[in-house]
Formats: sequence, C-alpha cells, structure tokens
Amino acid sequence: MAPSKKTAPKNPAKAASISDVARESGVSIFTVSAVVNNKSHVRKILRERVEDAIRKLNYRPNLIARSLIKQKTQTIGMIVPDIANPFFPMVVRGAEDAALKQGYNLLLCNSDDSLAKEESAIELLLSKRVDGILLTKAAGDFSPALRQMIKEVNIPFVLVMRTYPTLTRDAVISDDYRGAYEAVCHLARAGRRRIGLISGPLRISNAKERWRGFRDALEKNQLPFDPALVVEGDYRIESGFRAGHSLLSHRPDGIYVANHLMTIGLLKAADEMGLRCPEDFGLVSFDDYPWLGVFRPRLTTVELPKHQLGSEATELLIQRISGDQSKPVVKKLLPELRIRESCGFAQFVASGQHANLPDSVNTPVVGRK
Repeated sequence: MAPSKKTAPKNPAKAASISDVARESGVSIFTVSAVVNNKSHVRKILRERVEDAIRKLNYRPNLIARSLIKQKTQTIGMIVPDIANPFFPMVVRGAEDAALKQGYNLLLCNSDDSLAKEESAIELLLSKRVDGILLTKAAGDFSPALRQMIKEVNIPFVLVMRTYPTLTRDAVISDDYRGAYEAVCHLARAGRRRIGLISGPLRISNAKERWRGFRDALEKNQLPFDPALVVEGDYRIESGFRAGHSLLSHRPDGIYVANHLMTIGLLKAADEMGLRCPEDFGLVSFDDYPWLGVFRPRLTTVELPKHQLGSEATELLIQRISGDQSKPVVKKLLPELRIRESCGFAQFVASGQHANLPDSVNTPVVGRK
C-alpha cells in the first residue's frame, strides 16, 4: 500500500500590522502608535476604538511602530506660500535662528499659495514626525481628512503672518491694519486727496486688514472712497503692473500699495504711461528692503518686522511643544513707517500748503515706532 500523502499545513494567518489596526479602527497610524505608547493626548473615544481593534486583530506592537511618536525629533516644519517672495526668506531666517538656539532643526516647504500643495506639505511633515509646524496659511479650508489627521496627531501649529477663521491656533502676525492706516494718513498729510489702493488678494487675512486700514484712514481724514481707485492684486509683480495701468488711468494723486512686489509692477506701469512719482502721484509701499534704495525716488515704506515674526513664532511653537497648554494667543507686531521721497511730503511741506489742511490730517498717527 502506497504511503498516504501528508496534508500540507495551511499557512498561518499573517500577523496584523499597525496599518491593519488603523484601518479597522478608522484612525491614522499616528493615533494607533499614540495608544500603543500610552500617550495621554488621544481622546477617550478614539483610544477605545483602537484598543478594541488591537484585541480583535490580536495585534502585537513592534519596535518600529513604537518609535513612530515615542521620541521627539527636535525638528520643526515650516510652510510658506512663496519662497521666491523676498519677504519670506527673512521670516524663515528668523525662525531658523530661534530654532537652532533651542536645539531644533527646521524643515521648509513651499506651498505656492495652493491649498492642495499646502495639504501635501502638511502630510509630508507629519510623516517626518516633526514636533510642530509653522504655517503661513493658503486661502481655503483643510479637507475633512486632513483635519482629522491633524486632530489625531495633535501636534502644535503656530500661524505666521496670516490668521484663518476656522483655525483656532496661536498666531504671530504684523499689525497690518495699523500699517495701512499709517500709510494712508501719511499720504493725506502730504496733501494727497484722491488716494488709491492696490490690495492683496482679499481672501487672505492680512490683505483684508490692510484694506480695512485704508478705508478707516480715508474716513479719518475726511477723504472720499472711490471704488474705481481700488484694484485687487495677488502680491506679485505682474498683478501690480496690471493694477497700475487700471488705477493710474483714473489719475489718483496718491497710491498705497499693499506689498513691495506689486509696487515694482506699479512703477513699471507708470513709466509706460509717462507718469512720474511723486510729481504725478505720491506713493507708500508695504515692506522695506535695502535694495529698494536703488529706486528713484527713494520709496516711503511701511516696514514689517520679518525676522522677528519668524523668531517669535518659533519661540511660541517650542513653548507648546514643551507642554504649555494655555489658551491660544495672537501676537501682533508693530510695523514702522519709513518716510522718504516717493510720498512727496518734503515738497509739500516746502510749498507751505500743509498749513491749510484740517487738524485731523496733520495729527500724527499713534503707535509709530
């Protein structure tokens, strides 16, 4: 009789992975790892779902899973909307200086002011297990999936330069309202009566605040608001050029521009149209750089504390990483009005016409540094 063939044993069931537990419980692997490592920040309902899945799948954590969030990486992520804009490298430098001082490294991402790229950058930084994130927010809400991931991972965020209505987070911003208000009041003190604005994209918080400061300064100085003298740009040179052609065709005698790149575009448009600053229009621009000194006339600007924005945001983020759980704060840093030639103030004073302006126009603005 031929020997009977031995039935081959079935392959044992594959051991459950951390991904299997995450899928079963409907959370991210970061949340599973947090439960495995007994981290206190996971909400009770999520912890119970994960524990149920662990028991059901007979999951046994491995060392790699345990390492996902057990130790800090001493790394901070930072997302800016346009690294080609000269404003942001100085903010990044401030952030990096403050981070290195406290033993942290900085991992930088650029979103191009795109919500999709911003979300991809956040997911990348979370996968790199950064300890916290500095974010200059692109316009638009996070997707529900990303919101859930951020809630589960529960790492601190600090917003830089821009706030967002649906994000209750710490923020370090410049006082954009005050800067715009000072700029327009100064143009009024220089005798400008038809003052126009080239704004940033009004879906962004700092552009809204600069627009609001512009409107309030007109009212304060008893000047009319003319919608034809307000053009929305996107903080880039090309939009300043297009806005300049549109605005200058209405012949304002004063212009406040909400950032320096759009100012370059405006001046190019003025040159093409044969208009001169400050003879034909006074000009105040937002933000200041040493290389702007090559412009003639020298530009009157509202300087923003770029390095300080980055450093103070980083210091606040590290406080949160270290366990500070106090209520979210919004820190506003004061801008500085730097008076030069483009506003035409010196020529106006020399003409003696300033003595005929209303007292409200000649009153200095409170809060200048």
